[in-house]
Amino acid sequence: MSVFKLKSKSHLESPMFFGEPVDIARYDAVRYSQFEKLTDKQLGFFWRPEEIDLSKDRKDFDDLNEFEQHIFTSNLKRQILLDSVQGRSPNLAFLPMASVPELEVMVETWAFFETIHSRSYTHIIRNVYPNPSKVFDEIKTIKPILDCAHDISVYYDDFITYSRYYELLGVGDHTVNGETIRIDLYELKKKLFLCLLSVYILEGIRFYVSFACSWAFAELKKMEGNAKVIKFIARDENTHLAASTSIIKHLLKDDRDFAQIRQETEKQALGMFTAAIEQEKEWAKYLFKDGSMIGLNEKLLADYVEWIGCRRMRALSYHCPYTVSQSNPLPWTEKWIGGGNVQVAPQETEITSYITGGVKQDVSADTLKGLSL
Repeated sequence: MSVFKLKSKSHLESPMFFGEPVDIARYDAVRYSQFEKLTDKQLGFFWRPEEIDLSKDRKDFDDLNEFEQHIFTSNLKRQILLDSVQGRSPNLAFLPMASVPELEVMVETWAFFETIHSRSYTHIIRNVYPNPSKVFDEIKTIKPILDCAHDISVYYDDFITYSRYYELLGVGDHTVNGETIRIDLYELKKKLFLCLLSVYILEGIRFYVSFACSWAFAELKKMEGNAKVIKFIARDENTHLAASTSIIKHLLKDDRDFAQIRQETEKQALGMFTAAIEQEKEWAKYLFKDGSMIGLNEKLLADYVEWIGCRRMRALSYHCPYTVSQSNPLPWTEKWIGGGNVQVAPQETEITSYITGGVKQDVSADTLKGLSL
């Protein structure tokens, strides 16, 4: 691999992955225009966590009862670790194998916004807790959080390790650390497909129990600054979900190997979806193990994550094993997810449109045009 390689093949003829390295970063004519649209849309959403006023949230947190504080803090810890994984992994996994500039820049933009999310959690912790270090130090002591992070990381690690062998050693049988390994492009494609599917599940399912809790507090006029931060994060994650969906669907369309891999891995894929959904339901049980909050409980969250999970499965033409309602079990979350104008106590929390570099808030229908989410 080279950081710059002169080549005769047109970038319009290059495959999405596993072709020659990208040379000229040109975007006047691209093979995958949807990637360019998603990059432009994400850049238009640029925001900084410091633009969100959290001064009222400190008092709100102190006024929460111990059960509500457990729910809020536990969700924050989980989101920190998941976005820590997702902040660095797309670049490590996908950039070395990317073969077209529009994919490369979309992934780089994607990862950059994940770092904004990570910084936003620090912004929240600094403003809400008297001892921020205590919150961070406790994250890796909570088994359900570590289990979730492991289930995400394992597919990244598998693909990254195998792709490095492919890059350094090439196709064939090789001895590594005394063991014989076979490097095969088809197997590499399979590991890429499963990694992308894991990312799709992360962006589309794994955050939503935590999101719902944050917005439920705001519905009660509590922790409203935090809820606005989470609204912006959810908007970004919707764009990232569209990105992973677009990559997967293009691969299935462009390369017969991926269509075959999709059939071969269907049972495994269904297991990945159901495992994530059940893990989210277990997380809801953990959150509400000692008490609840007004307007939300474990059963409602379980119904909600099953409903979202089925939507994600059907969007990629997988059969959903759950029986779910046609409508959202938590309909009030729609206004938080779908963009639009959310009233967040403007007399107590800033109006971002008045701030330099103010946040563009809406995900319009055109943003995800052509994608089933």
